[in-house]
Amino acid sequence: MKKKYSYLEKLELISKCKDYFEKSLEKELDLIKVECPLFVKTSSGLQDALTGVEKGIKFTKDEEDYEIVHSLAKWKRSALGKYKFPLYKGILTEMRAIRKDEVVDELHSMYVEQWDWEKVIKKEDRTISYLKKIVRKIYKSIQKTSIHLGGLIELAPKVTFITSQELEDLYPDKTPKEREDEITKKYGTVFIIGIGDKLKSGIPHDLRSPDYDDWSLDGDLLIYSRVLDSAVEVTSMGIRVDDKSLLSQLEKVDAMDRIELPYHQSIIKKELPLTIGGGIGISRILLLLLGEEHIACIQASAWGEKTLSKLRMKKIL
Repeated sequence: MKKKYSYLEKLELISKCKDYFEKSLEKELDLIKVECPLFVKTSSGLQDALTGVEKGIKFTKDEEDYEIVHSLAKWKRSALGKYKFPLYKGILTEMRAIRKDEVVDELHSMYVEQWDWEKVIKKEDRTISYLKKIVRKIYKSIQKTSIHLGGLIELAPKVTFITSQELEDLYPDKTPKEREDEITKKYGTVFIIGIGDKLKSGIPHDLRSPDYDDWSLDGDLLIYSRVLDSAVEVTSMGIRVDDKSLLSQLEKVDAMDRIELPYHQSIIKKELPLTIGGGIGISRILLLLLGEEHIACIQASAWGEKTLSKLRMKKIL
């Protein structure tokens, strides 16, 4: 049976978890902690369009348009180039954002908080084997953090890798979410490789913006939650686009109009370094490692009355 913690004890665990995980990740990936923006100029092309459906929260100042970031995928790569980070060195930051179109549930809220990281790589590192190497380092940090907290939950000893096409072939009659739940329940921790492009069925496993991850070299890390009896995506990450994959992916989603934006031109002209990066959900890591059943137990967000009623009925709040 799960141990009951007082409010103060939970706050201490949260702080302990965050501090340890950050330090571990910095060491594993050779990152340095930096500050990050809450908003960027709309004209910069640095906004992450996510699936292309979500709308950013905008405002105007001195006749220039700005948007609260959805993520820092593009800003990080630009920062590494601007400040001329050396090979295999990178940055880590705590990103805060508002996604007003998010469907709120146990794992999602309108308030986003994640560890965003990015590091410089070379052309020869743009491979599945290098992607797997970095995934294993991230999972090692999660495992070490769990041990540091006293092993409140049981984690799989290793990451199982599978491509999105192999997963569809394995469960052709299930939805992508159902496939994720099935495979993660079986193996405990799974990384799905290759998200964004269409599968044999003609449907992508999930939608991805075409201008930051290379769809053949990206993926999601999923950990099974016994409390929720489902897979929890803790990070979406990948090796970033080069000039060729950027053009190919923009064309596939009919988004070639973005190509003239400053960020995209800097990739086409090869002015930015080749990188790998991702976002790791802070609330989700805490939810998993503390054995909670809703991010409202962790996160300082605002909740609608319908959600609050459900949480009270379940005695979560």
